[in-house]
Amino acid sequence: MSEAAAPSVEYVRIQVRPLGGALGAEVTGVDLAQAATDGSLFAEVHRAFLDNLVLVFPDQNITPTEQVAFTERFGEVIGHPLKSRRHLEEAPAVHALENFPGHRGGRNDWWHSDISFGEVPPMASLLYGLEVPEGYGDTMFCNMYAAWAQLSAGLREMLGDLSAMHSAETLAARNDGGENNEQGLSHLPPPVAHPVARTHPETGRIALYVNAYFTKRFADMSEAESKPLLEFLLAQATRSENVYRHRWRQRDVVMWDNRCSMHYGVLDYDETQRRIMHRTTAQGDRPR
Repeated sequence: MSEAAAPSVEYVRIQVRPLGGALGAEVTGVDLAQAATDGSLFAEVHRAFLDNLVLVFPDQNITPTEQVAFTERFGEVIGHPLKSRRHLEEAPAVHALENFPGHRGGRNDWWHSDISFGEVPPMASLLYGLEVPEGYGDTMFCNMYAAWAQLSAGLREMLGDLSAMHSAETLAARNDGGENNEQGLSHLPPPVAHPVARTHPETGRIALYVNAYFTKRFADMSEAESKPLLEFLLAQATRSENVYRHRWRQRDVVMWDNRCSMHYGVLDYDETQRRIMHRTTAQGDRPR
């Protein structure tokens, strides 16, 4: 059995097809605009989300307003705290991720959990692929429940009492590098401490909560002291057996649980290839 929870209910209105042994499922039989207002339909989608960590909804046709309404069912829709990305004028909660000639998108080819440098990081992210270069720009996801469960009992005991420091420093370096269309950052928030072993507020399961992009060190340890253990944990989390790789299609909607997964944007395309995506983010809870 995979470390993604097995479905605990029989789905009546949607079809859920696992996409791999570690995490990920394709959901059909649902229009996300309808799921935003239909309580019983949303309940099945929400259950599938908790069971599979990453959901793929193929062939959707939603407006920015409808995307916001669906995301709001999971939590308050929030913008990027550092205001580093362009938002849509008609729907300010929707961020536009754009890559086309003369307009190079920001790279995300690091394993990370979104905005873990925030005091209260987001619980879910949702990405709608309006234009995607076929065969390029895949997104990979890994299961952080499994990353935790597969550590030795001794290492889990040691890590269970540790916190790690998360910082936006690397994000600032990317944006300020001048090689993409992301906005420069004039102010960085101070680093924040989050538990290394995070308890999911809805499932009660424990997930490893460190990442390669924002986690700088363990609390009360130097970066040099922290580096070997962080590298080991990240290597364990991103083993091939623990990864689902999504190949984008036009009008795919993909959403993921930032509380128990990491993701990585494959950078195998350049600015000559159009890649236009709309992103919304639902607020989470303070990690504990």
